Amino acid sequence: MQRNPYVPIPVDVAKIVTEVTTKDIKTFRLTFVNKEDEEQFKYLPGQFAELSIFGKGESPIGIASSPTQQGYIEFTVQKAGVVTSELHSIEEGTRMGVRGPLGNTWPIEYLEGKNIVVVGGGFAFTTLRSLIHYMLYEENRSKFGNITVVYGAREPGLLIYKEELALWEKRDDINLNVTVDKGDATWKGREGFVPAVCKDVAPSSENAVAVICGPPVMIRFTLPEFFNLGFSKENIYTSLEMRMKCGIGKCGRCNVGSKYVCKDGPVFSLAELDQLTKEY
Repeated sequence: MQRNPYVPIPVDVAKIVTEVTTKDIKTFRLTFVNKEDEEQFKYLPGQFAELSIFGKGESPIGIASSPTQQGYIEFTVQKAGVVTSELHSIEEGTRMGVRGPLGNTWPIEYLEGKNIVVVGGGFAFTTLRSLIHYMLYEENRSKFGNITVVYGAREPGLLIYKEELALWEKRDDINLNVTVDKGDATWKGREGFVPAVCKDVAPSSENAVAVICGPPVMIRFTLPEFFNLGFSKENIYTSLEMRMKCGIGKCGRCNVGSKYVCKDGPVFSLAELDQLTKEY
């Protein structure tokens, strides 16, 4: 029987990880209370869900884990409003709700057989992390060509998923490029803005698709670098995750032109976005 889309699924908080030195970004690992709910929660990278704190409300958050990671789902949440602030105050073992999965996905089938360039900035690396995990999964890796990742943050302490970045750095089937705007005394990695690193790395546009997600200013200065490399708007994808609201397109607050981000997105190609208003 199809689940009522308005009713949250009960989950327990199994693990909480503080990701950054400012302590305002945490990753929550959630496990399903009912096995049936876990089996029905089928998702792909790029989708999101509404996280519910009983008595406080709900907030739309991108799914940071990959469906290849069994037994749990993860969300990386920045402390911002009432719901996310309450979420940051709870402890492991707390019961809460999840409504989803919602929205569309990164274009997995279209990406297969192509070289993939993943570009992320700051906190917006969450659903990109899901995609990277999915592509690197042993049974999936042969479906994709070269994988190039450029990920940046303002400073070392604001990089998220540091342990995974270290593991990916050691692999020979992914070209990982981590950068910070300004390093500290302990930073031994690359310094520089994401657009400049993309220009330096210069991934080929031949049989390639770029997936870009980050602060608007980062995207605005990164896109020209990809146009210069020969990437078409049809082969550049981004997510309008920040525009998500109710999750099912009923409240009307997520519309961009004729599209509802909750239903038609949040993932769009630049070619699709060009057909809409420029408010995005």
